[in-house]
Amino acid sequence: MVTVAAVVVTFNRLEKLKTVIASIEAQTHAVERLLVIDNASTDGTADYLAALQTTVPLEVVSMTRNSGGAGGFAEGMLRGYASGVDHVWIMDDDCYPQPAALANLVRGFDEAVDELGGDVPFACSVVEFTDGSICEMNNPVPTWDWARLMVKGQKNVMVTACSFVSVLIPRWAIARYGLPYRDYFIWFDDREYTLRLTRVCPGVQVMDSVVIHDMGDNRGVNFAMVDAKSLWKFSYGVRNEASYQLHHRGLLYYFEFGARLFVSLHRGRVSWRLRGALLGKWLAGVGFNPKIEYPQPVR
Repeated sequence: MVTVAAVVVTFNRLEKLKTVIASIEAQTHAVERLLVIDNASTDGTADYLAALQTTVPLEVVSMTRNSGGAGGFAEGMLRGYASGVDHVWIMDDDCYPQPAALANLVRGFDEAVDELGGDVPFACSVVEFTDGSICEMNNPVPTWDWARLMVKGQKNVMVTACSFVSVLIPRWAIARYGLPYRDYFIWFDDREYTLRLTRVCPGVQVMDSVVIHDMGDNRGVNFAMVDAKSLWKFSYGVRNEASYQLHHRGLLYYFEFGARLFVSLHRGRVSWRLRGALLGKWLAGVGFNPKIEYPQPVR
């Protein structure tokens, strides 16, 4: 049987985390282990996890500080890889996999490999909002020939990038391409990482693998939406994407991203103070260029 380690990154969402854990326990394809990365939560999560009895082997990793989603996923993937499983399955603490989500991911991944070869680097789920509609901020980026596998009878759409809301990653991909950039902290870590994985071969979205994303409002995010309260998060997004465009694609892409940022802020009538702050983060991307971290081979 294909072995899978589930990784859940959590920060101060205890009640939602309980539902995520129960959803993983209810999978028709049982996980080999469940790793919960607690990003120094202060809402009783640590005490709850310390006393929790689960039907699947549980490992709790208590971070000494909040390392963000990026740091949490990197740590969880590192530990999942070290456990020797075939795949690592990653998700947020507000992602509720439906009972057949993992079984269908494993099947869909294997079917894609049969058709495309052994370079398929991940399989991701369909992400629905709590009302059953598509989750606006978690739509993968399809390839130009996205239906290539569907016409072969598969329930797979070919994609180049996705969010970290239910992604199945084979261990060979982690060994070859490394871990997400911990220093990204939040925003663009999932986009950069899945783009890194699909340089050779696309990944797939498995259309009958479904998870529920229990987020606030069901809407996408763009830079025109920044305000004083969310500036800290948007700052990471601008710096991280600017770094990616410059250091991994080239100078023209860096300036093209800057132009898109300016237009978005203008259309959103964002205050000049906030525009200046984000412009500074765009410039900060020039000197920000983290290195890829690779896991140590399992002996």
